[in-house]
Amino acid sequence: MGKVVYYMSMSLDGFVTAADISPEEPLGVGGQRLHDWATDPQGSEVLDQAIQSTGAIIVGRTTYDASLSGWGPDGPTGQARLPVFVLTHRGSPSPPAGSVYTLVTDGVDSAVRQAKAAAGDKDVSVSGGEVARHLLQAGHIDEIWIHLVPVLFGSGTRLYEQAGGDHVHLDLVEAIPTPNVTHLHYRVQN
Repeated sequence: MGKVVYYMSMSLDGFVTAADISPEEPLGVGGQRLHDWATDPQGSEVLDQAIQSTGAIIVGRTTYDASLSGWGPDGPTGQARLPVFVLTHRGSPSPPAGSVYTLVTDGVDSAVRQAKAAAGDKDVSVSGGEVARHLLQAGHIDEIWIHLVPVLFGSGTRLYEQAGGDHVHLDLVEAIPTPNVTHLHYRVQN
């Protein structure tokens, strides 16, 4: 069985989106800068490896609502059409007919269980700050990839805004520095 892996691009000051998120600007105004690294050769290689190892995806409702218009019914992986499990407390509106989305309203454990079953031997990719915090607190995240982008946003959505909780200890697996981003790969200690 694969791992549950959290992938997130982040500004140097800890923001995973810029301010003013909207369906037209799902990463906030200027937030697309967080993903510019994916177009350089080394970044493209890191991204391709992540996509090839992924069998299913878990996102939160905020990510889903902000990204659906851009992703469309095929989801974030386009023609690959990997199943996307949307962790939410709100069950409606229903996903587009024939789409890859499943709304999961019965909790974190259920979302992980369904995503792992769909992924088979491949990894489950997690995207979205709030959903990642819930999965990390529940002990479901095995690895974290932070794509640290050399930009300061000053405002937006922080990676870990919530105060309190237990310490989570990480082991550095690798660091890949490039001019556009530093890829930091960690294993969560059990």
